[in-house]
Amino acid sequence: MSDQLITIDLTNLTNPGSIGAIGRGGTGATNVAAARLTLRVDFGKDRAIGPGKIRLLEAIRDTGSITQAGIALGMSYRRAWLLVDDMNNCFREPVIAAQKGGTHGGGAALTPFGRRLIDQYRAIEAEAHSATAARLHELEAACIKTRTPKNPAKSYASLRRRTIAR
Repeated sequence: MSDQLITIDLTNLTNPGSIGAIGRGGTGATNVAAARLTLRVDFGKDRAIGPGKIRLLEAIRDTGSITQAGIALGMSYRRAWLLVDDMNNCFREPVIAAQKGGTHGGGAALTPFGRRLIDQYRAIEAEAHSATAARLHELEAACIKTRTPKNPAKSYASLRRRTIAR
């Protein structure tokens, strides 16, 4: 196994809940699947916190709104609200405090516990990655190249549909 530099991006906004090797120096296959570690903490039956809920909390922190956070993450207000309600009922302290509406509308803000929850989850995630980075790299190196379609403009699904629809 050759020594290669692995760059880790902990601030990946498209999927910050999964950490993986996103780039490497040196030579090697370019179409190899990137190994990543996704972390979910289970607290018992039907109680867990993972990358999706943490991303939602971060989006609420950034937007000040459950609605805007849901939109930013591509989910409905109802789905976002149900996830927040689940987290508020999971812990002794709430993670989000709703702000009363008014002429400018209401909003939502992280509680001090909500901010600590994000920090603790991200710290656990970083420690887990540090502990597994070498093994993830080894697994990544063992992966076969991914296949690239000869004509990338056409998907295999559209070709299949055309064949079936004769």
